[in-house]
Amino acid sequence: MKVEAHYDLLIVGGGITGAAVLHAASRRGLKALLVDRGDYASGTSSWSSKLIHGGLRYLKSGQWRMTLESVRERERLLVERPGLVEPQSFVMPVFAGDRPGPTALGAAFWIADRMAGERTARRIDASEAATLEPLLARDGLRAAIAYRDGVVDDARLVLRLIFDAIDAGAQALNHVDATLVEEGGRVVGAQLVDALDGTRQDVTAPVTVHAAGVWAGAAPGAPLLRPLRGSHLVFARSTLPLRGGIAWLHPRDRRPVFAHLWEGAIVVGTTDIDHPVAEVPATISPDEAAYLIEALRVPFPRFAIDASMALSTFAGLRAIVVPPGEEHMPPSAMGRDTALWARPGLVGITGGKLTTHRATALEVLREVERQGLRVAPPSIAPLAASTATRLQGRLGAAGAAWVAARPVDEQRTLLDTPYTVAELRWSMQHEQVRRLDDLLMRRTRIGLVAAGGALALLPMLEAPCRDDLGWDAARWADESARYRENWVSRHAPPADNRRP
Repeated sequence: MKVEAHYDLLIVGGGITGAAVLHAASRRGLKALLVDRGDYASGTSSWSSKLIHGGLRYLKSGQWRMTLESVRERERLLVERPGLVEPQSFVMPVFAGDRPGPTALGAAFWIADRMAGERTARRIDASEAATLEPLLARDGLRAAIAYRDGVVDDARLVLRLIFDAIDAGAQALNHVDATLVEEGGRVVGAQLVDALDGTRQDVTAPVTVHAAGVWAGAAPGAPLLRPLRGSHLVFARSTLPLRGGIAWLHPRDRRPVFAHLWEGAIVVGTTDIDHPVAEVPATISPDEAAYLIEALRVPFPRFAIDASMALSTFAGLRAIVVPPGEEHMPPSAMGRDTALWARPGLVGITGGKLTTHRATALEVLREVERQGLRVAPPSIAPLAASTATRLQGRLGAAGAAWVAARPVDEQRTLLDTPYTVAELRWSMQHEQVRRLDDLLMRRTRIGLVAAGGALALLPMLEAPCRDDLGWDAARWADESARYRENWVSRHAPPADNRRP
């Protein structure tokens, strides 16, 4: 563990919010350190629905500010993070008897577009909807809304923010646990313990930002949190050959659900249920899998799809702040606002959204200033890129150039996925890979979009991992067994749940 004894700002939590605070702080003259007890993005931020979206559902509940912030941040990210945040076309079909109907839906999209300052949606007839997505059921199809949102590799977004910040002078450590230290009623830093090698070090900072998401309840002054689970199925595109994305309302409870392209596969989601204990790993339940399959039968009745046909599953926990008197509200009726609180030497933040991470980080830094820490104006101009390749967006210019220069035999894609050995080796050599699942579940997403969690690749990966990561035979055996067990227990498709 190589850290200094003192920093201007210590950030505990390496999800999207902590990463965004580190990124913003590094551009404003602060000497900042981020630590995460697991891998970066491993808690919630790699298990999102993979969408940078406008938050249209918040209009229904009157959360106008959140919709406004979401649509504007979505448009900003599409400009600033090309190759990583990409436009995704969607069709929202409206069938006979659906409420809201096409007129009401069109009005909601019109309002959101006015907020965004961009026209992203239009009403189309049933014939055009079926042309855009030929798999759509035509019986009872009245009309549709064609619109554009954004799609992202969420873990890669977190990593880009962190590694960009490191390039600007920040530091970050993964697999390092932090215990806050108080003196005289003020948080003055933390005791750090490396989870893999056991090394320890104390660090001090005038302000600590606690950004542990759904696990923020342990921080002094934290609000009451309600962990809600969102689960997803991932199918091969050959199983569900969509051209873009579909969004519709579930027939059972009228919640929005979707199926969309992501990393060469199709993500179907999401659920919204209570997950009583945040420390218990989130996994899809049989009832959730059945719920998503039930949803798929509305727009795709001709497809006999079952959850057992999925490539993988994943589930994440949302940090939902519980206002007084709302402890027993239905999960989908709960608000999605952030909660920020402060104690001497501490700024806590939780409940943030992937789409609005930048705005959340700036709110945190304003509170940091109120604690007496001087925060300078940004020293680096915001990104203004308009085009970038997939690798440039994900790995940065240096990473993309390094990968492109690798031998031809390392450039071939693996197991019908977008990933190559060259990408894996870049991550092993330059991106703080410390566990095998860091590599296969977050630096790349091959564990989600390859059949069987890419377990078939493990024999081929042993030599590169031992060479680039310095693992001996015993460490490789331990890591591969650990990865296999984790994938089977948390991401393997459920058994056939078709009803007779």
